[in-house]
Amino acid sequence: MRYERPQTIEDAAALLAGPEAKSFVLAGGTDLLVRMQNDAFEADLIVDIKAIDGMDAIAETDDGFVIGAAVPCAALAEHASLTAAWPGVVEGANLIGSTQVQGRCTMVGNLCNASPAADSVPALVAADARVRIVGPAGRREASVLEIPTGPGKTSLAKGEVIEALVLPKRAAGSGDAYLRFIPRTEMDIAVVGVGVNLTVDEAGTVTSARVALGAVAATVLLVQEAADALVGSTLDDAALQALAAACSAAATPIDDKRGTVAFRKHVAGVLARRAAQAAYDRAGGK
Repeated sequence: MRYERPQTIEDAAALLAGPEAKSFVLAGGTDLLVRMQNDAFEADLIVDIKAIDGMDAIAETDDGFVIGAAVPCAALAEHASLTAAWPGVVEGANLIGSTQVQGRCTMVGNLCNASPAADSVPALVAADARVRIVGPAGRREASVLEIPTGPGKTSLAKGEVIEALVLPKRAAGSGDAYLRFIPRTEMDIAVVGVGVNLTVDEAGTVTSARVALGAVAATVLLVQEAADALVGSTLDDAALQALAAACSAAATPIDDKRGTVAFRKHVAGVLARRAAQAAYDRAGGK
């Protein structure tokens, strides 16, 4: 196994585009290093991106926030402007692992690990976040929703590496929230996760919404029917019931020891109601 620590994102992409069949990116390492302890794990090349300028930076711009691919999740909660603008995104990221893990794990790593139960991804999808990608063909952007294609699989081509996450600038009267259900009180994998992002007008009427479900399908689901249930409402009980029904209907989970299909579908609706109410309150809804 070869280890490389490039100084530029272009060099990282060139290394990943090389002849090695089994190449991996090292950012926080909280997933990769665990996998490397397995005797069945094989790697030809490890590309450590932490030395690349900007990988560990959070930048606030006129268009929103740019979060480097190696920014640890613990740093997100310490960034006052980011936490104020996108509390739901920070909530999701801050539920990954333990305090020790938080000092190393990254949202981009959580995204590229492509677990259906990834905690940071539903909130990012609800936020309509995008990623900046560098590869052999140059630079491109894609929505977070487009990256995972199945458990452990992504849409990134050989040689492509995510440089940063991009969160849009918030409209006035906007709020988001992320909630999950786990069997234990902490340090567990989501049985269901729900991210809600919405905007309200001066009268408290929801003018736009995005609702994303995690851990209830092979990839995170963006549920348009759930968003439609909120738009035009002041989050009255009828709207919340329609939201819950849409989320339960959209969920296509599996039965396993951590939860049945029926349980997960029910919890998806319950969490959606609660997350929507939290997002609505943060948006200044009346």
